[in-house]
Amino acid sequence: MRFLLLANPENRRVSLFQAALASQGQPEAEVVSWSDFIEDPRVLSRIANEPRAFRIDSAGESERVERQLLSSGYEQARTLGCTWISPESLSQMPPSVGRILCPRQAHLGFERALTAVEDVLSTKPQWRQLNPIADIRECFDKRVTSQRFGELGIPIPPAITGVASLAELREHPWRSVFVKLSCGSSASCLGVLDRRSFHTTIEQAPDGWFNNLRMRHVREPERIEELVGFLFREGAHVEHTVPKAQLDDAYFDCRVLCIAGEPRFIVVRQNKYQITNLHLGGWRGELAKLRERVAAPDWEAAMTSCRRVAKCYRALQVGLDLMFEPDFVGHRVIEVNAFGDLLPNLVVDGLNVYEAEIEVVLGG
Repeated sequence: MRFLLLANPENRRVSLFQAALASQGQPEAEVVSWSDFIEDPRVLSRIANEPRAFRIDSAGESERVERQLLSSGYEQARTLGCTWISPESLSQMPPSVGRILCPRQAHLGFERALTAVEDVLSTKPQWRQLNPIADIRECFDKRVTSQRFGELGIPIPPAITGVASLAELREHPWRSVFVKLSCGSSASCLGVLDRRSFHTTIEQAPDGWFNNLRMRHVREPERIEELVGFLFREGAHVEHTVPKAQLDDAYFDCRVLCIAGEPRFIVVRQNKYQITNLHLGGWRGELAKLRERVAAPDWEAAMTSCRRVAKCYRALQVGLDLMFEPDFVGHRVIEVNAFGDLLPNLVVDGLNVYEAEIEVVLGG
């Protein structure tokens, strides 16, 4: 069965996947670019209805695709009260790395693109969908996943629901909370809010707002109001900050990649801040050190939670963010990621991440 990817061809996700196919003695995957598909969905529908393993990959890390998604989501964004930019204004704006441009509008465009993919798949019964559209949609809504996992009894950070502004949030009892875009990823547009400051990735510059690769402390009340208000308008998920355990005097959490429902790959992510994403100055910790600190029953309890989350979905793989509490006994599933399998240079049992995924597909 040949693989078919909907992806950004220039992205390293594609080159790494193609290399994994070659290492498994498989033919190169056919690739349809997100940009071409958004412009004309027929580029995918014209591919024959023959047995294929169809993989949808991230549409991120491409300014061209982001602008296409913004244009596609424009009309709907105007009706929802979130920030929006017209296609005409967008066309006059010069490229700028890291600029924050109406994230909810871009996500609405992504939702439209997923609907177009669904329409194509309805005519391709012989294609095996490795990550169904419904799973991708749900994984991109932190409010939905938090509620679902909580109802299943999976340990999660407690959410504060039903708030739509900073004023409403202040009516609730809390000391520190995460405020995140419900559709966000890669630590974009989030922050830790306490009663005096906002620790965030968002940088306010004279020519716009940007995702900064360094965390920043904002203390001016009017700027906190502006930043947090922006997140609420875009659609925010709010959860209590649960203290994280530390290894070697650094906070950590884990990216746990489940393949076919089983935890297969784990990356320990450490940072001096509670936000541990590697591109924000974090580093990979040692899994062996973590295993030494966590008693076997507590480790198995955490892995059981990961399995329960993974089995909520039909997708071949899901990436979970898992934390341990300071006693190394309690754990929480922070969130789930539809495209959480970009874990380069990680090998378990002789296979890297993509090789392991390919092996499961070919074996099943």
